[in-house]
Amino acid sequence: MQRSRTNNQIRVPEVRVIDENGEQLGIMKTPDALTIAQDRGLDMVEVSPLAKPPVVKFINYDKFRYHQKKLAQQDKKKIKKIEIKGVRLSLRISEHDLQTKANRSIKFLEDGNKVKVDLMMRGREQAYADQAMQVIKKFMGFVPNHAVESPAKRAGNTISVLLKKNN
Repeated sequence: MQRSRTNNQIRVPEVRVIDENGEQLGIMKTPDALTIAQDRGLDMVEVSPLAKPPVVKFINYDKFRYHQKKLAQQDKKKIKKIEIKGVRLSLRISEHDLQTKANRSIKFLEDGNKVKVDLMMRGREQAYADQAMQVIKKFMGFVPNHAVESPAKRAGNTISVLLKKNN
């Protein structure tokens, strides 16, 4: 959140003035506008610095900052955080366990998360990478409405796939 210029920090010759009730007072010289604001017991706050001339408003600066902070918090709440959920498979996984993990992955995808599927191969299983790929393809067949964000990659003794929800 950037800080707005107030009172004597505003150094342009003319400003467009809006009073505390939201009515436009027109364009006036900056010192005159500052005098009017001080007579009313308010601060002159620059609300639109890029306008020609800049727009200022007569308000209580502390209340303005509080309101801006609350708006920033509201915007932060609206942002959806996407998590990557993990599902681990093995080369010897049973059909039912595969289906159960697929159902869990579907719930993760429906919640808007991504799913990383890892198939770990131990010891002699590493010689059967083609069978591991078949297990991953079978798993992906159980998960409808998905898109593969990153295809199956082998890293050491693990084959990984990243899935996201199909739009």
